[in-house]
Amino acid sequence: MSVDRDELVAFYTQLQTDLCTRFAALDGTASFGTERWERSGGGGGTTRVLQGDGRLEKAAINVSTVWGPVPSKLSERLASRASEFFATGISMIFHPLNPHAPTMHANLRYFETDTGESWFGGGTDLTPYYLYEDDATLFHTALSDVCERHGIADYPGWKQRCDEYFFLPHRGEARGVGGIFYDHLTEDMDAVDTFQRELGSAIADVYTEIVDRRADTPYGPDQERWHLQRRGRYAEFNLAIDQGTKFGLETGARTESVLASLPPRVRWDHSATPESGTPEADLVKVLQRPREWT
Repeated sequence: MSVDRDELVAFYTQLQTDLCTRFAALDGTASFGTERWERSGGGGGTTRVLQGDGRLEKAAINVSTVWGPVPSKLSERLASRASEFFATGISMIFHPLNPHAPTMHANLRYFETDTGESWFGGGTDLTPYYLYEDDATLFHTALSDVCERHGIADYPGWKQRCDEYFFLPHRGEARGVGGIFYDHLTEDMDAVDTFQRELGSAIADVYTEIVDRRADTPYGPDQERWHLQRRGRYAEFNLAIDQGTKFGLETGARTESVLASLPPRVRWDHSATPESGTPEADLVKVLQRPREWT
């Protein structure tokens, strides 16, 4: 299959519009702004960000389509002789205000080079601040169900890759309870495209249900402090490890758009270790040893 770039960009753009409408309604108080940007080397994108004091303290849904000469650092990672590239995709991140509601990230992307190489990649993961096992099970079951309906998908393998990727080695902890992560899918591109389209809808459905469950749970100052401390871990991963952040910065994308995934407030308290037997300590135990959720 030869991927129709225009059709793919149109899908990502429409998905962005649909998600912004849906999550603005979930928030209930704010709406998404729209910022269009151009990349000097070729292409650009649309960044849409919601910020407020409703259910979602911050949400960002970005679509980008960029092309041009392959930057030297990117060329090394591609391990190819490519001199030109084209990339398009959508990324989304949701940071609820309530500590009991988890953060969720997802992205869907397509990449090709002038050597004839092309592939799809993407994934999603859930980052709770207080562990609700039924939320983690619901999230993973939804992903497993989507994967089972598509022969090109591999939930067990992609779940393992997610656990390995979204990990902070300097902390010895996973970022959250995982999800799925896949890259360089080159076979049966038409089937992968179909899978991605269903995955985009499934992610929104299951995450909306989880936020509805938790967004109105009472909490106090101690839980808020823990929430911001764990958000600090999220920021550490995005700034120090995440390949998507590095790709955006190395290819000259708009910096504000690349960093839109960062939480609006964080804390880095010195030696912030939860007491044994607390809900906070229970979460850390799970993050130190990934579990099966389905």
